[in-house]
Amino acid sequence: MHFDARNIDNNTVIEGDICIIGAGAAGISMALEWINSGHKVILLEGGGFEYEDKMQALYKGKITGQRYYPLESARLHYFGGTTGHWAGFCSPLDPIDFKKRDWVPYSGWPIRREDMDPFYERAQSILDLGPYKYDVKYYQQQDKSLISLPLDQDAVYNKMWQFSPPTRFGTKYKDTIINAPNIYLYTYANVTNVTANESVSTIKEATIKNFAGKQHTVRAKYFVFACCAIQNARLLLSSNQQAPKGLGNDNDLVGRYFMEHLEIKSAEMWLTKPDLLKLYMIDYGKTKYRAELGISEQKQQEFKILNGTASLTPLDIARQEPAIIDIWTDDQKERTKNLDELDKKGEKYKSAKGYKSFQLFTRIEQAPNPNSRVTLDTETDELGMRRTMLHWEFTPLEKRSIRKIYEIIGQQVGIAAKGRIKLMDYLQDEHDTSWPSFTGGGWHHMGTTRMSIDARQGVVDANCKVHGINNLYMAGSSCYVTAGAPNPTLTIVALTLRLSDHLKQKTGMKA
Repeated sequence: MHFDARNIDNNTVIEGDICIIGAGAAGISMALEWINSGHKVILLEGGGFEYEDKMQALYKGKITGQRYYPLESARLHYFGGTTGHWAGFCSPLDPIDFKKRDWVPYSGWPIRREDMDPFYERAQSILDLGPYKYDVKYYQQQDKSLISLPLDQDAVYNKMWQFSPPTRFGTKYKDTIINAPNIYLYTYANVTNVTANESVSTIKEATIKNFAGKQHTVRAKYFVFACCAIQNARLLLSSNQQAPKGLGNDNDLVGRYFMEHLEIKSAEMWLTKPDLLKLYMIDYGKTKYRAELGISEQKQQEFKILNGTASLTPLDIARQEPAIIDIWTDDQKERTKNLDELDKKGEKYKSAKGYKSFQLFTRIEQAPNPNSRVTLDTETDELGMRRTMLHWEFTPLEKRSIRKIYEIIGQQVGIAAKGRIKLMDYLQDEHDTSWPSFTGGGWHHMGTTRMSIDARQGVVDANCKVHGINNLYMAGSSCYVTAGAPNPTLTIVALTLRLSDHLKQKTGMKA
């Protein structure tokens, strides 16, 4: 069922069993799990069903530290959330990503990759992906033309990706959610505050507001924040009437450890003879799977580096592509125009005979850093919430890791007599820790309510429950401890399914 919160009586009290705040990939995935469950599920979406400038303006914020995208354009504020502009890249986190690594401070999840595998497999169909197979040999059996670079797999291996169409949750799942008899979707229902009991051990209710001047109250047995990493932290910090530092923030951890995937062009690969390298190529909207070059767990440990991958783009095409951070402006029409022009430029340089040179583009995890964080500004938005301030900060480990990744790839390409690797200028000096102006991120916000069994080290426990509050949960990438190399959407959905199963057990429902 659907209700527009602008059109119901002011000060309505809405009651249910579970309240999910946010209708993006996490929120919708969870709601789908509870259809026909016998439980009343309230799903709150701050926006409507389409993009609106006024709604996006609620996400405006300030940025310090490393240059970043305008915050109001990095997340979409309507039903379906940021699945409205994601590119569909999907791959699971690697086993090493969950482990405690002595060279990566603050690493180590309280769960393992094996714990996530059943939920990754379930997430595949939600994202319209193929079977839960991420082994290059499986795909090479389907298509003999997918030939690997002849590199030592114990050093540089083929990290496989599947591509969602991409699934637009707001389009695909809208009717399913609206027609579900026990799912109560409220649009234009922006949560501005969450209230707990006197001991701040149980959440009692949430306050929702909209531009129509309406205010309502939502009460439920369980509350799940599924607002995205920045907004999850913002809402916890803003709910400070009973806990001065914000809910779940007794140890000053909410908003800290903000992580992004550092994405940056890094090197060139020059081959001894032209090659299509079909296994590694992508044609947006058509490619179902491809490989990137990953560094083995053994080599990551040997050289004490972060986990990252290198994707390949024909150099003639790559040279026509400006840095995404330069073309992704806060004006939606200008962004669309820039991206359309980018696609047209690439089409001119496609070849059926192969390419002799390729650009190598890095996607690498950001080391968890407590100084990279989300806080609140003194300025408020139109609904009275304090706006976000993001300080994005790297450590020396990121740049050292990128340089070492390409040294390892270069050695392997040379040993195979396949060609040579040329580092870009900013990587030449190993003592230089500065970053070029074209350094960007993947719009992948993670880590602001990190997971740990120890409340002194994390905001949520292994089941994504906020420490010290018995009915408040965080869904999505805000719970990440480390970022790994893959785009986060597949893991967001898988982690949400895991949380949903936990809540089903809590309510006595069969998972």
